[in-house]
Amino acid sequence: MSKTYALHVLVQGYPGRSLHHGGLGWSTVGLLRSRDGAENVLLDTGHYMHRDVLPQRLAELGLRADEITAIAVSHAHWDHCLNVTLFPKAQIFIGAAELEWAASQPAGKYPVAELHVEWMMKARNVERIADGDQILPGIEALATPGHTPGHMAYVAQGERGEYIYTGDAIKNGAELCSQRVEMTLEEERSLAAVRRVRERAAANPESTIVFGHDRCCGFDGAHLHEREPLRFELKARFTEDFEDLTFFDLGRPAVRA
Repeated sequence: MSKTYALHVLVQGYPGRSLHHGGLGWSTVGLLRSRDGAENVLLDTGHYMHRDVLPQRLAELGLRADEITAIAVSHAHWDHCLNVTLFPKAQIFIGAAELEWAASQPAGKYPVAELHVEWMMKARNVERIADGDQILPGIEALATPGHTPGHMAYVAQGERGEYIYTGDAIKNGAELCSQRVEMTLEEERSLAAVRRVRERAAANPESTIVFGHDRCCGFDGAHLHEREPLRFELKARFTEDFEDLTFFDLGRPAVRA
């Protein structure tokens, strides 16, 4: 029997890149809660800088880490899977091809979380999955390789439409609409994954796309429809005065002369 889910965005991804400091890793972490209350499923787990945020956001929803029943991992890059070890009762799902590929890579060649991959290779609560697998009632794995060889998207049934978590197969709305991608190991496979998700999302205007590095949106086959505003702020100290704080709203585009 299938189930329906409600989506809660615990950490909103951001569609930006650092120019001088390496990868930002500002990725999405989502939570799917089944309507019958039996399943609490994380969509990726983020990285170490999310470790203060995740318990806080879960607590706001009345949940503890040990009440997470499953984790759906999109791929083995560090910004998406570094917290898989924090949820002791969760069944962890990851593409079989992804895990085998990640385990075979030399340290530092790609942004693979080597030690966490090693742990997942041995852990008893890790299940290796393939395209089309129903990982749980109402949640389907969708192979979307290219960004990494075994990347998985996940599709969950909502009450009116589907929740389509793209991970980094489609990092942001610009990749979806332009059908162009960056940071991919296999461009043609990535573009095929984009087309597959576009067709799935456009089939129902009530569906919601949950990007790996962007806000949630609907898609009508040509354009995005924002489901939530983009939010990201920074504060910095640029002077000798400790109380002198400068705030930046990165949810609003800067105007260039």
